[in-house]
Amino acid sequence: MIDEVAEPRPLRGEVLRALAHEDLELYGREELEERIELLKAEIARTDGQLQRKHMGRAAADALFSIRSE
Repeated sequence: MIDEVAEPRPLRGEVLRALAHEDLELYGREELEERIELLKAEIARTDGQLQRKHMGRAAADALFSIRSE
């Protein structure tokens, strides 16, 4: 068995920060348009997760406010 050294996982948000600082001059028009579509999809995915968290919090708040009355 070969022992392979595992690369450390990037810290939370590190990939996004690196992406935000990438040199866009290297991209062509079509690549930039594709990048925008991918970023829009990621925004939608992130917004969906945020909405689920808001709904979970609202449900918990409602449950505990009923018990305390």
